[in-house]
Amino acid sequence: MKKVFVSGCYDMLHSGHVAFFEEAATHGELYVGIGSDRTVNDLKARKTVNNEHERLYMVSSLKSVKKAWINSGSGLIDFLEEIKTLKPDIFFVNNDGHSALKEQLCKELGIEYVVSKRIPYENLPVRSTTALREECRIPYRIDLAGGWLDQPNVSMLYPGPVLTISIEPDYEFNDRSGMSTSSRKKAIELWQVDIPAGNKVKLAKTLFCFENPPGTKYVSGSQDSLGIVMPGLNRLYYNGDFWPSEIESVLDDDLLNWLEKYLWLVPLYPRHGDYDVLSDTNITVENAKKLSHAALSAWNAIKERDLQNFGKAVKDSFDAQITMYPHMMDSDIFEILEEYKYKALGWKLSGAGGGGYLIFVSETPIENAIQIRIRRGENY
Repeated sequence: MKKVFVSGCYDMLHSGHVAFFEEAATHGELYVGIGSDRTVNDLKARKTVNNEHERLYMVSSLKSVKKAWINSGSGLIDFLEEIKTLKPDIFFVNNDGHSALKEQLCKELGIEYVVSKRIPYENLPVRSTTALREECRIPYRIDLAGGWLDQPNVSMLYPGPVLTISIEPDYEFNDRSGMSTSSRKKAIELWQVDIPAGNKVKLAKTLFCFENPPGTKYVSGSQDSLGIVMPGLNRLYYNGDFWPSEIESVLDDDLLNWLEKYLWLVPLYPRHGDYDVLSDTNITVENAKKLSHAALSAWNAIKERDLQNFGKAVKDSFDAQITMYPHMMDSDIFEILEEYKYKALGWKLSGAGGGGYLIFVSETPIENAIQIRIRRGENY
């Protein structure tokens, strides 16, 4: 039989894990590499609920698993020595576990790389570890266009909007991935399980102040707290201050469904440790103006459901961002972008310097990409 290899955390073992293992085992004998407690903490910035020995015991007990072990390495490719020793025929991953680094490694080692979508067993619900954790209902956020205008040193040169969407935590998005993971951690400290009822703007300001107490050296942009707390799509207009002068929210279900249909996320690798996005910046009036105009074009295109112009505006916004902050990108990200961009109408990066996701606007599915759900809610 062929040897099939999978690797992951597998914390709080659930039916989704079992279905994944069973699907992988249809291709051959299944070998499972499990991330160590240290690796999970490094990648997810949290401790596991079940330690590595308990996780190994449970995974090894499944009838679909031939053999399991704790990976000896660290980081996203913590299984490097094990996969070289095992020499599997197939490396099997879910689409939210896909990574260009994993795919490239398989090419180098001559291993077939198979990406599968999460499919629940028969009539069982879709499960994820994140969904089972108590704090899971705190959303993430994506900025679609205009990012960096929430910094006064940018919007004081030329004012403009930042467009954000609040994202349901269906996946455990990577730490430091441009999805406001640091602000989300502060929200969990404040509210534990979910955004409380009440005036959402006031709650977002509470979160913003909690994350940025007096004396904070680098103030996190308020689009982070607003993007997490405010459901739906939001236009945040900045004019030289840390807090927006205007906030406009869209909770129309048809429009949010339209957005969800055409947004695709491709995972990247963890951010490099010596990364500094604020070095060698090129922040000018002209570049800030380009960023502002692109974000406004994206806003108008969304309201008109003009997919072609929306994709172009997202790309124009991203181009303006990396012109001002060239260290947002590196050669590895450019290489991955080159592989996908001809299939899309527009693209941007969530996060910077790795660690995040390439976000594509496309009317057709993007291979090995995941899709998100936008949080709905009351309009406050």
